[in-house]
Amino acid sequence: MSTVPPHRRAILAAVCLATFAINIDTTIINVALPSLTRELGAQTTDLQWIVDGYSLSFAALVLAAGSLGDRYGRRPALLIGLLGFAAASAVGAVCANPGQLIAVRFVMGTFAALIFPTTLSVITNTFPDRKQRAAAVGVWGAVTGLAVAVGPVVGGLLLTEFSWPSVFVALVPVALIAATAVFLVVPESRDPATPLLDRPGLLTASVAVGSLVYTIIEAPTRGWASTPSLVGFATAILSGIAFVLIERDSPHPMLDVRLFAERAFSAASGSVSVAFFSLFGFIFLVTQYFQFIRGYGTLSTGVRILPVALSLGVLSVIGANLAGRLGTRVIVCTGLVLLAASFAWIAQDSAAVSYGIIVVQMLMMGSALGCISTPATESILSVLPPAKAGVGSAVNDATRETGGTLGVAVIGSVYTSLYASKLAEGFSQHPRSALQTAKASVGAGYALARHAPLPIRDELLGHVQSAFMTGFHAGCYVAAGVCVLGLIGALALPGAAPSSRVVAPPAVE
Repeated sequence: MSTVPPHRRAILAAVCLATFAINIDTTIINVALPSLTRELGAQTTDLQWIVDGYSLSFAALVLAAGSLGDRYGRRPALLIGLLGFAAASAVGAVCANPGQLIAVRFVMGTFAALIFPTTLSVITNTFPDRKQRAAAVGVWGAVTGLAVAVGPVVGGLLLTEFSWPSVFVALVPVALIAATAVFLVVPESRDPATPLLDRPGLLTASVAVGSLVYTIIEAPTRGWASTPSLVGFATAILSGIAFVLIERDSPHPMLDVRLFAERAFSAASGSVSVAFFSLFGFIFLVTQYFQFIRGYGTLSTGVRILPVALSLGVLSVIGANLAGRLGTRVIVCTGLVLLAASFAWIAQDSAAVSYGIIVVQMLMMGSALGCISTPATESILSVLPPAKAGVGSAVNDATRETGGTLGVAVIGSVYTSLYASKLAEGFSQHPRSALQTAKASVGAGYALARHAPLPIRDELLGHVQSAFMTGFHAGCYVAAGVCVLGLIGALALPGAAPSSRVVAPPAVE
């Protein structure tokens, strides 16, 4: 990007700062989960909602928000989103119970949905040259991945000196600085031809994603085959079908589903979803593994996740360059193979595995994610003209957040189900009330065991640890399996290096 004018570099820096602010929030909360268990009495399902509330509202609204930014102005969309995000973060710091915190997380995700697609839209309009745009997207992808991965490090650093509200307070100045930078350097751009908000599409999409995530998170408690779970899954399927039918027949759809007929678009979207499904689900569990099973402090936990951040950031830039030379399919498929292998490897670990081995596994995982996310994102954007950048970037963001949301929901719920089942076996000779307490979360299980009479303390601690590792390993196997499915889909990506051709969606008869 050496020939890029300074003012374009400044614009890129401003939108990357905005991107950093909202993406660090997707994972900074994870390292605080054990603190929320201890101080607010949050159960495992509460923890899933605290993480997923943000991602769910983000994913449900990002398509509509991208269109609003395109129509009414990308600069004001960024400013409103960043200021609202800062205000909601401040409110989050004063919540007194899990329910309040979950509600705030939904609000924060709503404002984040207004910010994220607009950043990519601004980049696409600022860098009309494909080569420069690919390099800019590579920087954006590196910042995005870095923010997601260093969130636990920053959270851990804060929690060594302060209590859990500090992870929300810290987001306020970052968002305000980003808003100031946007106000000073980002020019106004818009596409007045963008249609008005597609309300039926927004409603059916929100119901589809929301009911699916809700059902998955609550299924371990209610039962996977219970009537409420079956109704929830049916609602998700029917509303998903309704969304596709509405969007296909709408003259101004929120999401032109015909775009998915273009293989570069659909395969890339699926790859992004798979990558973040795996990453979010893994971070949700590994932060609890480090703190509860290994007994590390919050900062130590955050630092131990740093190998994912470093390798992801580096490979996001390298992966974009390699995709330009070797083709998107080769790089993304290589990333998915490495990602599946890393999770299959982690699933073999014992509770006391050497951290040196974990470092290698995390470097492998982060490198794989870098090979997937940026090349796939650039492939998605290549399908649409610059004037429709908000739509393309919103689809990329929606797939990313939907994947991450489902990752926490699915992997977290598989873990919860097996943790509870394994715990029931170990606690069969103990009072049922003790089992019910321990099943709420691994933190509750450890607290119960540590306060048990000395003769049975070690036995109960062993049962809790064994139950956690059973669920953790199962979650890793699920992630590996999803990566293999994603690999099959990624074979549809372009085999050669991408051309500068913009692909239009099929014409409507």
